[in-house]
Amino acid sequence: MAGKNTPTAWIVEPLGKAQDRQNFSCGYEALDRYLREQAGQDARRRVAAPFVLVLESDRKTIIGYYTLSALGIALHDLPDNVIKKLPSYPVVPVTLLGRLAVDQHHRGQGAGEFLLVDALLRAYTQSSQIAAAAVVVDAIDEQAARFYRHFGFAPFPDKPTRLFIPMKTVAELFRRDSP
Repeated sequence: MAGKNTPTAWIVEPLGKAQDRQNFSCGYEALDRYLREQAGQDARRRVAAPFVLVLESDRKTIIGYYTLSALGIALHDLPDNVIKKLPSYPVVPVTLLGRLAVDQHHRGQGAGEFLLVDALLRAYTQSSQIAAAAVVVDAIDEQAARFYRHFGFAPFPDKPTRLFIPMKTVAELFRRDSP
């Protein structure tokens, strides 16, 4: 049987008014402030889609969150080996994983990985309806960049904290995990 703070008790859902944004603290003021002050506006204006991780038994307390949005990146910003596999459009559509944060009280429980997998699955699922060649993330610091590299993200040649994972790689991850 799963414990009360295990992944089987976790739910990822769109940010709503009932969730307690004020008590979320991940240790990065910019990410905390975004959730408190900007995430709701971004959702209403449809410039970012914020998703929160909560417990099935406590849908008010936010364990972590991430945002997704559409982005276009210049083809020439990608590594040469990736450029060769894409059509020669000047701008390539991608999904931006704009923010990902876990409350300090929930670190070390796998919440960051859980959120990342959920974000990748959501991006992959939507990519069949709204094209995206990759998922891109701007890591807030080197520790965050290491987290993303651990999961297969590669840095942009000229921006080591901007990383990407091709949608083809994401698709292969989920095909491997399906029955």
